[in-house]
Amino acid sequence: MKITAALLTTLLLCVSASGKGPITVYLAGDSTMAQKQPDKRPETGWGEELQKFFDEGEVKIENHAQNGRSTRTFIAENRWQAIVAKLKEGDYVFIQFGHNDESKDKGDRYTPPDEYRKNLARFVSDAREKGAIPVLLTPLMRRRFDKQGVFQDTHGEYPDIVRAVAAAERAALIDLHRKSEKVIKEYGPEGSRKLFLQFKPGENPNYPQGVEDNTHFSPLGAEVMAGLAVEGIREQKLGLAKFLKRPPRNERDRRGESKGFGLRLRRRR
Repeated sequence: MKITAALLTTLLLCVSASGKGPITVYLAGDSTMAQKQPDKRPETGWGEELQKFFDEGEVKIENHAQNGRSTRTFIAENRWQAIVAKLKEGDYVFIQFGHNDESKDKGDRYTPPDEYRKNLARFVSDAREKGAIPVLLTPLMRRRFDKQGVFQDTHGEYPDIVRAVAAAERAALIDLHRKSEKVIKEYGPEGSRKLFLQFKPGENPNYPQGVEDNTHFSPLGAEVMAGLAVEGIREQKLGLAKFLKRPPRNERDRRGESKGFGLRLRRRR
């Protein structure tokens, strides 16, 4: 027993000395990314779906995204500062804002383009000062088709600002704006409803009057959007990629491993 105990102690000491604990990926963003309350289910933020793609012993997702926040209010409420205080070397920060920054009709959250640009640059700088790795993400598309079924972008100049900041700061960029546009178009005007929070009256107890939300996601939509982020992780060759434990839904569908999106595309070809 003494030999066994000694060996066990040695092994534990080796693990302690060699391991730094899991990498933490902090999520900073708005309602499209945020965790939802029970009375809003089945609405799901894509950030809630991200952990399932990673080995939890290697990567921990910490979701700080909040409904209704812009870059300006995220800073004003000290939410960004709370993330920075926790960062350690080798951690990641995924930063996705835009839906609320662009809302001119909502003065409590609107962020003018120049301020939006400065806030994103600050996020990158602050993360790097702590030895963390910032990743900028463009805002996800809303589901918006005109009467002729032509897809419409509602984000104006804000996605281009994210791209410009990423280029200027040499930061990793995951272009969810373009990726989600492609997916929504492929699902089509009617098929894309299943990606979003859509119920007829009486179909769901949390939405007795029904709901037609073209911004926030169903569980399926959240998983698909998280899969797009994972595609971006692979494309950017981030160190996180080696800890992915399964392909995103989008890749599985293209290989015919799941029903729905991939089958629909094959039928169209």
